Amino acid sequence: MKIALIGYGKMGREIDALAGLMGHEVVLRYKASKFDKLEPGLLSGADVAIEFSVPEAAYENIVTCIQAGVPVVCGTTGWLQDIEKARAYAQKENGTLLYASNFSIGVNIFFAANRYLARIMDAQPQYQVAMKEIHHTEKKDAPSGTALSLANDILGAIQRKTSWTNEPATSESQLEIISERTPGVPGTHIINYSNAIDQIQISHVAHSREGFVRGALLAAEWIIGKNGCFDMSDVLEI
Repeated sequence: MKIALIGYGKMGREIDALAGLMGHEVVLRYKASKFDKLEPGLLSGADVAIEFSVPEAAYENIVTCIQAGVPVVCGTTGWLQDIEKARAYAQKENGTLLYASNFSIGVNIFFAANRYLARIMDAQPQYQVAMKEIHHTEKKDAPSGTALSLANDILGAIQRKTSWTNEPATSESQLEIISERTPGVPGTHIINYSNAIDQIQISHVAHSREGFVRGALLAAEWIIGKNGCFDMSDVLEI
């Protein structure tokens, strides 16, 4: 497939390297920023766009891809206030958008395990649930997009939790998310249910960024020829 890379930071460069090894061709390497405007003509010849840019540019980049008739896989985090607007635009224009807060196959299995466990724990109010996420020091958003996806699934299942906080919880209704930034950590997410008697803990630990890269390329291969809005659960049939 012919790929337009929108955003050429660490993820963009790693996708570029692995795409070549897998026999794909990168036809555009666009170093997106909040000061740049992607022009539809730059996407000429691309079968699919993979968007890992910055929160300030993500929505407009997606709109441009849809205007150019190019399906877009987006992994930028920190812009979710506009995600429903982007999906609505894609549906209105008969475009194609796949958004995921994390493209790792392991993380998406972890998402499913988190949803299942949260449904069980809704009936066990003696357990207090809390989260921790650890990432490299260059990560700009906190909590991470993956942590927010996990948190939203917990909030949707456990009725006694009504909001999340990115600091120690001060009420029973808050879901505590503690964010740590440590050099060289690709991503760790821990969900802990505990009381005075025991604790139940599930976690996902990324050893490198390769899982994110392979997942993004898998999503790009899958989305070609489709219309509508999707996520990784569609790709993996979870």
